[in-house]
Amino acid sequence: MQNIVILAGTIRQAPETRTTRSGTDITRFKLVTARPRYSEGRVVRDEKGYRVEDAEWHRVVAYNGLGRTIQQYCESGTKVLVRGRIHYTKWQDAEGQDRYGCEIVAETVDFLSRAPQSETDDEDEGRFIDEDDIPS
Repeated sequence: MQNIVILAGTIRQAPETRTTRSGTDITRFKLVTARPRYSEGRVVRDEKGYRVEDAEWHRVVAYNGLGRTIQQYCESGTKVLVRGRIHYTKWQDAEGQDRYGCEIVAETVDFLSRAPQSETDDEDEGRFIDEDDIPS
């Protein structure tokens, strides 16, 4: 028996990190995935001929170092590949009603798009190698 999820999508809400009293960092973000809509075995197209896609929203949580890395390098619009597991929760609201939730617990996250460049980054840094730095 295995609980494995692999999602490739776009972060659509800037990651938010909080720290528990015990010192665990918890980072949460919303990921959107899309797939073509099918009808009678064929891809549905709009009036301009473009594929119609259905979006799915996923709540993703990452802990400690992985979460801190996501917080540092990801923002809304970053494309990522998340590998993890589905986690279901149940709780009671203020009125005593049972509530249910589902989230993806990330175990690895691969960045599929570049991290945003900060304004302090030197544009030429990393492009050229000083010949004096090349060993003989």
